[in-house]
Amino acid sequence: MYTKAEAARLRQAFWTALGQYLAPVPNAGGETTNWINYKTGLRHVHFRMHADQRHARLAIELTHPDAGIRELFYEQFLELQTLLHDALGEPWTWEPAATDEHGQPLARIGTTLHPANVFERESWPALISFFKPRLLALDAFWADAQWSFEALKN
Repeated sequence: MYTKAEAARLRQAFWTALGQYLAPVPNAGGETTNWINYKTGLRHVHFRMHADQRHARLAIELTHPDAGIRELFYEQFLELQTLLHDALGEPWTWEPAATDEHGQPLARIGTTLHPANVFERESWPALISFFKPRLLALDAFWADAQWSFEALKN
């Protein structure tokens, strides 16, 4: 078992290592990107990565506080589902009504790696191999798809 400080240190070390590993990789537009804190350009649309002692997840999270607007964003992603799955090379799980770790409502489209343990350094190559190709594919999808959301910008 890890103390809170040890767990925080290991998590930070993993995300730093992943960020350094991805830093030289340009985005779909050929520009440098902060892959760990990816900016979609749309408020309330986030690409989130999570890893703990049980699993790892990469997801598109729609967090608009207005349920109706959040649903509009989700429906727009549904329209692009085939394009998304083609870019990713795999189907992802679609959750129109989920909650985050703080109980806030959101919609989520994502994939999970089981088992995974961010606290075991020997698991990091598998975690990096999980995140890297999917994040790059998600970026390639977003380079084309983001324009479909122009009407929903606030």
